Amino acid sequence: MTTPFKAGFAAVVGRPNVGKSTLMNELLGQKLSITSAKPQTTRHRIHGIFTAPDHQIVYVDTPGLHLGGDKSINRYMNRAARSAFSGVDVILFVVEAPKFTREDRAVAQQLEQADVPVILLVNKIDKIKRKADMMPYLQMLGQAVKFDTLIPVSAYRKSGLDLISKEVLARLPEQPAIFPEDYITDRSTKFLLAEIVREKLMRSLGEEVPYGATVAIEQFEMDPEQDRWLINALILVEREGQKRIVIGDKGERIKEMGRQARMDMVAMLEKRVHLELWVKVKQNWSDDDRALASLGYTDL
Repeated sequence: MTTPFKAGFAAVVGRPNVGKSTLMNELLGQKLSITSAKPQTTRHRIHGIFTAPDHQIVYVDTPGLHLGGDKSINRYMNRAARSAFSGVDVILFVVEAPKFTREDRAVAQQLEQADVPVILLVNKIDKIKRKADMMPYLQMLGQAVKFDTLIPVSAYRKSGLDLISKEVLARLPEQPAIFPEDYITDRSTKFLLAEIVREKLMRSLGEEVPYGATVAIEQFEMDPEQDRWLINALILVEREGQKRIVIGDKGERIKEMGRQARMDMVAMLEKRVHLELWVKVKQNWSDDDRALASLGYTDL
């Protein structure tokens, strides 16, 4: 007797910087969502698709739900995060041990209205060094969060991942695959290329610039004579001072970011890449709804 095929959506939600994107990448077994140590690295909702012979899990990576920040881009990210609360089969609520902040509590309160199972993932569990500190923390979570089951995990150490997949699968409906089996995401290649460059920005720069910067791919075409991809990426910042910081002394910083981004692009496209990065000032782009829409910040 054949096993019935199961498929469905699992939203990964939580406040910024709890490790949602790293966790999803580990569950997929490959890097899809960009990561950095800075909060609000993820700005868009991204579907990561894992297909096995008897099931397909579509993980929905989301921006971190955050308090404060009244710019248009902050409102966009919160809308993108909340949109994942509906239309999914299970919600993975990620918190970071041993913390539980006001933003965690705000997410927990919104999840009380969810009509699907909630799996609480206590990430970075390796940060709790003494077992005696674990029980009070878990008891506090039990009172603060409405959930079906709790799984301690460490994305960094890759522990607890099999149990997450098992618990998600148990809650998915029997139905055909939602996406073709060779899909790993529903996002375009140009979107993924822009995210690669933005990751290098987030990782390379200090606190001031990354939140005022975004990336748009202006050229993405094959050069048949050279058998390589030609890619032009435009980095938009909001002030002249930010442009100087991105470029760096004698262009060294942007050159290094381009080198790192090109390596990731070669790995993704499995072909040689010629990458050019440009920096342009577009004042107040992050608080301009029309500018955001033109840059791909549109509600899906």
